[in-house]
Amino acid sequence: MGPNPLIGVIYHWIGGLASATNFIPFRPIKRWSWEIYWIIQGVAAWVVAPALIAWFFVPNLPGILHQAPPSAFWHAVIWGALWGIGGLTFGLSIRYLGIGLGYAIALGFCTAFGTLMPPLFSGQIVTIAHQSGGRVILLGVFVCLLAIAVNGLAGYLKEQEVPAEEKAALGERDYSFGKGLAVAIFAGIMSSCFAYGLTAGKPIALIARSGLLSANRADLWQNLPVLIVVLWGGFFTNFLWSVFLIVKNHSAGQFFGAPGSNPMGTTPTGETLTNLDPANVESELRLRPSTLLHNYLLAALAGVIWYFQFFFYSMGQTKMGKYDFSSWTLHMASIIIFATLWGIALKEWKDTKYRTRLCVTCGLLLLIFSTVIVGYGNYLVAR
Repeated sequence: MGPNPLIGVIYHWIGGLASATNFIPFRPIKRWSWEIYWIIQGVAAWVVAPALIAWFFVPNLPGILHQAPPSAFWHAVIWGALWGIGGLTFGLSIRYLGIGLGYAIALGFCTAFGTLMPPLFSGQIVTIAHQSGGRVILLGVFVCLLAIAVNGLAGYLKEQEVPAEEKAALGERDYSFGKGLAVAIFAGIMSSCFAYGLTAGKPIALIARSGLLSANRADLWQNLPVLIVVLWGGFFTNFLWSVFLIVKNHSAGQFFGAPGSNPMGTTPTGETLTNLDPANVESELRLRPSTLLHNYLLAALAGVIWYFQFFFYSMGQTKMGKYDFSSWTLHMASIIIFATLWGIALKEWKDTKYRTRLCVTCGLLLLIFSTVIVGYGNYLVAR
């Protein structure tokens, strides 16, 4: 199965939709603190889902991981751990900026570093710039960054126009442009380490590809074992931070029904506090078993949805051909496109002025245009 950039772009769009949808199940979670549902979605996203899905599609998965060169294995883990720091702060950027703006700023920096740094370090960028298809790809990357800047401007305008009470009603009670901007920039730079982790794990992918072809299976799944290793590193840093917050905030009891507060929820408490028995407030405030189960399922669902972004990313990357570094741009652009659409659907931009909504529309159209340009550039290279 050879390169097919059109199919690759479609896979990246599906992955972008999965990533942009990841935070939606967090919103209806009732009276759980951030660290509680974050660690649960992390177990689902970074441990359970990658192992189960790779085991299903890739024959002899334990043998492949055992054969992996130690340098490739540990470099992938280390890059994954650094990416995990970005993932932590990315969650905070959504908390401070909302879905639309948080994704735009964080992923803007993630796009620039994750797309351009690997070919710069490898020296491949010179070859890319001397080929017509390569120049078209670089043009697409530039258009993507321009679109992200336009989205960032829209977010700044929104900050000036939407009252704090309305942000709270939309689940943005902690909205802070200044704090969120700093966190989002840091998150974007650190999140780009995922691209380096995938590059470091290519020897593992080659072993998987050989096994897949020997078993007469599609090499489309060759990157799934690499995802396992990179995500182990990401889980390590996220687990440590979540445990620290659980100890610091004394929130471990929330696993068993003690009440907390969801900073991303659409209401302050998640349930009404009316008609409580003042003599038995603590028992009334505890989550019912059905509510607790509902929270666990929502957090796990968020994790599984999150994993599918890279499930489809790994498939799309195999289809992009010689310059698969451009997959990162396609992935990031797709995420921002669907995150912007989610922000519109959730009425994050409802009370903004016409110029702000025009900025959002222009940014969205530029992002779509950038994916077309990058896809066409890869088509030229493949041809």
